[in-house]
Amino acid sequence: MFFKRLRLDIAAAKVNDPAARSKFEIWLTYSGVHALSWHRFANRLYKMRLKLLARIVSQHARRKTGVEIHPAAQIAAGVFIDHGSGVVIGETASVGTGTVIYQGVTLGGTGKESGKRHPTVGEHCVISAGAKVLGNIVIGDYAKIGAGAVVLKDIPPYSTAVGVPARVVKSAFKE
Repeated sequence: MFFKRLRLDIAAAKVNDPAARSKFEIWLTYSGVHALSWHRFANRLYKMRLKLLARIVSQHARRKTGVEIHPAAQIAAGVFIDHGSGVVIGETASVGTGTVIYQGVTLGGTGKESGKRHPTVGEHCVISAGAKVLGNIVIGDYAKIGAGAVVLKDIPPYSTAVGVPARVVKSAFKE
């Protein structure tokens, strides 16, 4: 299972990064792929109720890759974190397959709520550099979030959202 997910993560990098020359190069050098591999190990420990060990592994991965992913976060196989430095993914966040996350993105909470407090990102989304997606909100499948956007409300599928606070500027659905 681990290697199947790793292959899907590497394939996602190959498809989404025109600078990627080979799968071997991606496996050796891409910090986003490394961060996802460490996360999958930490997530396994977290599910085994070895929460302190899981947090230690996730913090080690953060120091090595610059990507901070809480061990409880749910990340599908085939996600691509490009130039991962500064990416933060919170405890109750969920990210669907085929999603591309650029540097400086935060999938975080808005305060000290309990329960589900981080975003749910659908499949095949693009979260551009520096975007902040905050709170228990849903980003629909195939949505795009512009660079530097601050998203505080749900974004419908097949939409593009930009700005601070983010607003939908393009959508396949009438609102």
